[in-house]
Amino acid sequence: MEIEGISQQSQKLSKTEKKLRQKQMKARYTLLKHEGIECVSYPTKNLVIANGGLGNGVSRCQLRSVVEESGLVEALLMPPKKPYAFVKYTTAEDSKRAYDSLNGKEILMEGSSQNVVLYFNFVEKVPWEDVTPVTLPPGLMVVEELVSPEEEKQLLDSIDWEEDEVISNAQKSLKHRRVKHFGYEFRYDNNNVDRDKPLPGGLPDICNPLLEKCLKMGYIKEKPDQLTINQYEPGQGIPPHIDTHSAFEDEIICLSLGAKIVMDFKHPDGHAVAVVLPQCSLLVMSGEARYLWTHGITPRKFDIVQAAEGQKTGIVSADTGDLTLNKRERRTSFTFRKVRRSPCTCSYSSVCDSQSQGAGPSFLDDEGEAAKLEEKYVHEVYEEIATHFSSTRHSPWPRVVEFLGALPCGSIVADVGCGNGKYLGVSKDLCMFGCDRSKTLVDISGKRGFQAFVCDALSVPVRSGSCDACISIALIHHFSTEERRLASLAELVRLLRPGGRALIYVWAMEQEYNKQKSKYLKGEKASDGKAESIISDSLKGMGKSNYEGSGCPNRSRSQCNSQCCSATQSILAKLPVHTNRTSFNSQDLLVPWHLKDGSKKKAGHAEPQQPLAGSPKSHESTPVFHRYYHVFCEGELELMCKRIEGIKVQESYYDQGNWCVVLEKQ
Repeated sequence: MEIEGISQQSQKLSKTEKKLRQKQMKARYTLLKHEGIECVSYPTKNLVIANGGLGNGVSRCQLRSVVEESGLVEALLMPPKKPYAFVKYTTAEDSKRAYDSLNGKEILMEGSSQNVVLYFNFVEKVPWEDVTPVTLPPGLMVVEELVSPEEEKQLLDSIDWEEDEVISNAQKSLKHRRVKHFGYEFRYDNNNVDRDKPLPGGLPDICNPLLEKCLKMGYIKEKPDQLTINQYEPGQGIPPHIDTHSAFEDEIICLSLGAKIVMDFKHPDGHAVAVVLPQCSLLVMSGEARYLWTHGITPRKFDIVQAAEGQKTGIVSADTGDLTLNKRERRTSFTFRKVRRSPCTCSYSSVCDSQSQGAGPSFLDDEGEAAKLEEKYVHEVYEEIATHFSSTRHSPWPRVVEFLGALPCGSIVADVGCGNGKYLGVSKDLCMFGCDRSKTLVDISGKRGFQAFVCDALSVPVRSGSCDACISIALIHHFSTEERRLASLAELVRLLRPGGRALIYVWAMEQEYNKQKSKYLKGEKASDGKAESIISDSLKGMGKSNYEGSGCPNRSRSQCNSQCCSATQSILAKLPVHTNRTSFNSQDLLVPWHLKDGSKKKAGHAEPQQPLAGSPKSHESTPVFHRYYHVFCEGELELMCKRIEGIKVQESYYDQGNWCVVLEKQ
């Protein structure tokens, strides 16, 4: 009996070890496939730790205590936002000991009740890259300890959050954040202020000593007359943005009270800098940092910061050997601005609303204008370019296929914005149907044997809760207002049953991210600007009779009337036209499509790959059409999803020039 018991225990142990090795091998495969990290089967001093990264909520202190159980650690590298880490031991013997004893070890995620299981694999080399010195954006300054703890308490105690105040419809949308305005109300519907309607009382008197100090120290040239106080709970943030040029003067200052935070700054070329704003510090934005760089706070409960105590630079560097997690706490910000009384004349015209006559979506005053813009610069254009568009779009994107492949057999899946139905035929195990606004593209799907119908993505004629999954690939960025983009997301969620999942792709403003350049930038040289010169000529009234070149959806002179052309030129004048194969300089723009001869109205579909797979040799001999896009900044899509009740964002990632989200209906 005793021998039999030992034998059963041995078999059980063998099964456990076998299961562990299988998961370890799966981790190796995932690291190679998605991160390019190649593991080896022989012992080295270096190990990669799957599931042990900052992206999993594992802190440096927590992981170090685990790996030091097996020997002397020479280096522990934790790349930002990644679900893995590297450990380098002083000897291969210590590394082998960790490999044998720590594989399958469970640890509790920082600030969570969930465990993660660590899987260790040997690597030949640790990717310790030379750390490029990171500097603050020009015109940005962080002044630490500007106010004392006593002054901080007085300022926080002075805020009466219970006080009744007039709240506009724009402010009511901020149901997830507490906000108060003084001097002038900042309107979130147009990102501006009403200069003719100052709020009674002006700025609170308690702010005067602080502002006098800022004037004396030269942080500001004029005393501000507008104050916005925001209170952020852990996990809350704000999307990347540039404070409207025409609304405020140059210097903008922001006082951080209650807790520190990491604010992300991004240049239009994709270069990003994460800046730590310590408690009681003052952020000063002027010049390039104020006018050109976007700034925002990513919604999350932990920030990645430098582990070293006494770090004073205000920058989170790329040193993966000195990064850890910092748990967020409630933070209150005092943002002071001076209302501008004349148009902005800065040197950054590409992002200046005063000089570009409204580069953002604020030129759309109502729902009717938004619908008209989309009709002319999305719906009608895709009908015109269908054949050529489809001929350049045929390969399914791997991560979309991966999402569909992971669904249970027999799942009912809706492809909203299906185009020519490329994804409808990915898996025979799924029951898929598609819908699209373009009749031509739906006809193509039907000819390929797929189930599809014509409808608007804002109103899909399908019963609520009837789908196990939905995909929306390169669709939502064609809606021209935030309200319409949000409504399209809500419509996707409506179709899902509880527990159902949706995958969403939108074009990213950041065409270079984490040293990954999108295929859009790699594929061709930048356009020579002839498309832009065609448009410029038509707007200047140089006698162009070629309506194909002007972007007018009505191809012939007989079809085009003066009212149509007037509306076309009005929109073109307000929206910048993008230069293909270059980085985006504006979030709302028109993207040229050069139509090849004989390819009108035959095929096409929407997908995340960027436009113009094959640029024609002669722009002058090919019609040019222009599609409206709102390209998304990092965190914008995820934050928009979180505004919809009853869903959970399971995953968000960047994929070849696109921001992507997987969400689940609760």
